[in-house]
Amino acid sequence: MKQVEFWFDFASTYSYPAALRIEKIARSSNVPIVWRPFLLGPIFKGQGWNDSPFNIYPAKGNYMWRDLERICGSLGIPFRKPSTFPRNSVLAARLACSFAEEPWLAEFIRETFLANFAHDRDISDRAVLASVLEIVGQPESVIDLSQSPDAKTKVRAATERAMSLGIFGAPSFVVGSELFWGNERLETAVAWARRRD
Repeated sequence: MKQVEFWFDFASTYSYPAALRIEKIARSSNVPIVWRPFLLGPIFKGQGWNDSPFNIYPAKGNYMWRDLERICGSLGIPFRKPSTFPRNSVLAARLACSFAEEPWLAEFIRETFLANFAHDRDISDRAVLASVLEIVGQPESVIDLSQSPDAKTKVRAATERAMSLGIFGAPSFVVGSELFWGNERLETAVAWARRRD
């Protein structure tokens, strides 16, 4: 059975509901997940944008916020529009990339998304991420380990890999050579992986 690679940015709005529901959906189909944090900023810059398209195009942004509110409401996921958008997700991405093999990674990812999109907390703030690490049973000193040159290289490599796969937004799901984009494509990606067993 093929795995589903879940490519996401912690600042990505539609990655939020996808991150909170992917494990249950994948588990019900017995499909393995690989968490793939990366940064959308360099990809947007490559498209000529210096900001999120949801900020550049106000009508699109207004629609997105209402749409996300509807999605979260229908799923019973808490949502509060962040007072700053997009938030800087570099530190969170470094942590996730540095500890990709740790058993607490998935919970860390979910809790970081909740901090941003349910509690309106600044995920670029060390203290905020320290509180997330505390939830998952890890000390604040873990953050120091994510500041190494190796950690920075891992995030850069992940973003370059996303570009090489043709990823242009988040969330994206990769199954073999197939790319699926958007929260609403999660079930399609999982089903595709299962059919390729």
